[in-house]
Amino acid sequence: MRISYSIRGLCRVLAGVLLVAGAAALVGGSKTPYSPRQKAFYADQAVVDFVRPGLVITITSASISPSGVISVLYTLTDPSGLPLDAAGVTTPGAITLAYVAAYIPNGQQQYVAYTTSQATGQALGTITRPDFELPAFGGGGTVTSLGGGQYRYTFAAQAPAGFDPTATNTVAVDGNRDLTAFNLGTSYAGTSYNFVPNGSPVTVTRDVIRTASCNRCHDQLAFHGGYAQGTNMCVMCHQPQNADPVTGNSLDFKVYIHKIHMGSQLPSVVGTSTTPGVPYEIIGYMNSVNNFSTVIDPADPRRCEVCHDQTTGAAQAKAFLEEPSRAACGACHDNVNFATGANHPGGFQADDTQCADCHVAQGETPFDASIMGAHVVPTDTAATYPQNPDTLNPGINLAITSLTNSAAGQSPTVTFTLQNNAGAAIPMSQVSFIQFTIAGPTTDYGYTSFGSDTASTPGYVTESAAKANCSSSGTCSYTFTHSIPAAATGTYTIAGEARMSVTVLAGTTSAQTVDISASNPVMNFSVDGSPVAPRRTVVALSNCNQCHVALSLHGGLRNNTEYCVLCHNPSNSDASERADAVVASDKTMPPQGINFNLLVHRIHDGVNGPADGEKNPFIVVGFEGSHNDFSGILYPAMSPAGDATYLQNCSMCHVNSTEQNDLPLMTNLNPVVDPQGWINPVQPTSSACSGCHVSKAEAAHFLANTDSLGEACTVCHSSGAQFAVDAVHAQ
Repeated sequence: MRISYSIRGLCRVLAGVLLVAGAAALVGGSKTPYSPRQKAFYADQAVVDFVRPGLVITITSASISPSGVISVLYTLTDPSGLPLDAAGVTTPGAITLAYVAAYIPNGQQQYVAYTTSQATGQALGTITRPDFELPAFGGGGTVTSLGGGQYRYTFAAQAPAGFDPTATNTVAVDGNRDLTAFNLGTSYAGTSYNFVPNGSPVTVTRDVIRTASCNRCHDQLAFHGGYAQGTNMCVMCHQPQNADPVTGNSLDFKVYIHKIHMGSQLPSVVGTSTTPGVPYEIIGYMNSVNNFSTVIDPADPRRCEVCHDQTTGAAQAKAFLEEPSRAACGACHDNVNFATGANHPGGFQADDTQCADCHVAQGETPFDASIMGAHVVPTDTAATYPQNPDTLNPGINLAITSLTNSAAGQSPTVTFTLQNNAGAAIPMSQVSFIQFTIAGPTTDYGYTSFGSDTASTPGYVTESAAKANCSSSGTCSYTFTHSIPAAATGTYTIAGEARMSVTVLAGTTSAQTVDISASNPVMNFSVDGSPVAPRRTVVALSNCNQCHVALSLHGGLRNNTEYCVLCHNPSNSDASERADAVVASDKTMPPQGINFNLLVHRIHDGVNGPADGEKNPFIVVGFEGSHNDFSGILYPAMSPAGDATYLQNCSMCHVNSTEQNDLPLMTNLNPVVDPQGWINPVQPTSSACSGCHVSKAEAAHFLANTDSLGEACTVCHSSGAQFAVDAVHAQ
């Protein structure tokens, strides 16, 4: 029966392959349990029915015998619960697994590994540290098939004689199912299981940060080729027992992760006026050098609760507030020497027992020695300390209440309010910067001229409203000196920005002067009486803030993606700033295109760009000639195998599958200025795709599929086509 089943299935696969080869892959209806991010969603149904892509690992039990033998029972199934054969004989796709075992000694909080190996390096010599057991690679214990997708793994490592049967023990099983032969990629999965050897309930766990917190930026946290999935497995190996013997750097999770996220801001990396900085490096598998010295945390590492999220249900979510330690704090503040007291106002500390005496969770005011106070971002003080509004950030709120004289040929008057968080008017004399921008039409910004004097702001006009007329109640009005073009039709947009300086904790030794900015209000209006039609929504600010927390650019003035696109439009470049470039070589280069989709794709592509054949490093000359080189950006999203800078999940930024569904609309948009690109100007669809697909060969593909009638991208890449955008980005 087993052989007969396989032959029938093989015939169905071959038939499916022929269908795929001869026609576009069918998207069809819902193919649960597969999402549009998975190749199985787009594959021929016959192939899917036979292969049953995916991998689910479930641990049903684990035990340690009196003699110390550690074993785990687990099942391997597809997402529908049907059993899988790990060998890939009776079901397609061989499954390769890694196993880890560790325990938490009673009275302690961190793991100690059973599964270990030795490593040798210049700094530490030969050390014993946590490791996987990988039977498929010639090491580890014994796998026994129990039938029906059930397996028992007996570890090579054993609990030592006299082990404590009352301590929490944890085993983890992680791995992958290779379906590349069916063009279905590789499926990854992993899980862990807590137990007490004597059968008592588990009451002690290591549960400080949940994977969901990490996935705000990392999307699908994984490491070590996909053999480590999620923080629950990370902490089993990345504990005080673990270190890099080559550099001597700790690989304890609370140290390692803090230092990675601090990256370029680590005192040891920055150095001092007398001591040069030292790169923060970890030597990994096959002696790979992993340099984290350029990492910039997009959320600001002072925002501890981005990772230490209090809403995930983690049992020890408040540990960072309640249990400060030299190891955790010294990871970021690595210029502090607790043994001598250097750079520590509290002097030397022999242990962690006194840390919480000074470093309480949160004091009455920011910038004190409390954990929240010491890490508060100055612009966040109003939210973090609402009990002290008089001494903290009062807030600034700009709202557009109306727009008059806004027809084609007229000079619009904008009415607005400027208030603090308490609703009181902010006098214009206290505002250091306020201006409004108009652009249109919303069908696509970029090629509307508001006059010969706006050449440096192509497609839009911006005017300062510092001399606006304001009433005592805080209602102000400003009339533009520029007019809406006489030939304008459709919907245009007005948006504003404002900034002021405030002194937090004025009159105290902790006083800080902070620039705070208003959220950018955006209003659409008709210039010809036609119905108002807002610009298409492509990305969501909330998606940006999953990682950036509070997206803020241009000195904090711009913080709304609906506003960004007014200036970062198809006709704009950094040409107006090139002459003032502070780096001489920037002056000799052509301008850089800064259309929003080109700019944001290219920024997030970061380190991938030069490696993939980018013509020039993506450098934008900004305000006052500043040199902004984005070619070193490490985009934090990860592939299922644990590779960073993974850009295939478009939904991290895009909403409603606009990367796919807007493709037919792109052909009607404006060409994009790209003076440093392979093609200039580049057509709109090609521009969006060339943000990540940067090589000369890919540019040739764009050009070969563009003629006097426009781009032919929808023929192959539209929804349902063989090379649909979402399909080729699926994993």
